[in-house]
Amino acid sequence: MKVLVTGAAGFVGMNLAEKLARRGDDVVGIDNFNSVVYPEKLKRMRAEKLKAYANFKMVEADIRDRDAVMALFEAEKFDAVAHLAALAGVRNAVKYPALYVAVDYNGTQSLMDAALATKVGNFVFASTSSVYGNTTRIPFVETDHCDRPLQPYAAAKRAAEMLGYTYHYLFGMNFTVIRFFTVYGPYGRPDMMAYLLADSVTTGRQIPLYENGQMYRDWTYVDDTTDGVVLALDKPLGYEIINLGRGEPVLLKRFVEMIETLAGRKANLIPKPKPAADFIRNEADIGKARRLLGYDPKVSVEAGVKAFWDWYVSKS
Repeated sequence: MKVLVTGAAGFVGMNLAEKLARRGDDVVGIDNFNSVVYPEKLKRMRAEKLKAYANFKMVEADIRDRDAVMALFEAEKFDAVAHLAALAGVRNAVKYPALYVAVDYNGTQSLMDAALATKVGNFVFASTSSVYGNTTRIPFVETDHCDRPLQPYAAAKRAAEMLGYTYHYLFGMNFTVIRFFTVYGPYGRPDMMAYLLADSVTTGRQIPLYENGQMYRDWTYVDDTTDGVVLALDKPLGYEIINLGRGEPVLLKRFVEMIETLAGRKANLIPKPKPAADFIRNEADIGKARRLLGYDPKVSVEAGVKAFWDWYVSKS
């Protein structure tokens, strides 16, 4: 199978591209290596790692460039697309709403149009648990209306999910929405909590701790997440929305303690109230993922945090 992985120099994108290449797929990655959310250096490091695979190639381009995207699709004739490219992060989205909509919504449509024109068999779209907003339905279930997003990142992702249904309805496109839940692990994003904590315990850097750590997150190890994406790529489903979490939320305070225990030092934490764009708890109902995809997350949070910490120490 020939697969396009967008955002292949990103955290989840690199892991997915490597997994597909290892199993023998022909993989093309696309990434523009922007530094809006975090520095380009880590993206280059991930891309360097992918050079080990002869059946992988990276294209440096922007998904908003419709001509470049169409030319790539016409040249490569993809069987499937794993669309992971995005500007992520709920707080940055509040600062740059126009940019987030341009990339996460308009960039997605650019890819969808190219996939439609070249008859791609399956389009898997990485969305986010942030679309659930302040829902009172816990655990989060895919039938929730998700019509009250708290910031532009979630709004753009939800809009792209809905556009995917329109393309399925009008044109028969296979479009599977995968909603990620707090993905972490080696090569993770420097703006996310696991990396921020690791930096804090090693350098003493101050970082905020919202609500004194009394917030729950469905921490999902990156290998489990990308296992789910591969399953979705292999199984066109018409149009579906599927949660990919672990289904076992952990208190943020407990997550902090795991990192501190491994480091043997305390993080430099500054208590702050929860930002308006954030939520107290996210928890995935993963029954649909188990039923439709055979998804079965295997990595406990304790084991995942240890793997992340070992990687962080090894790169330092």
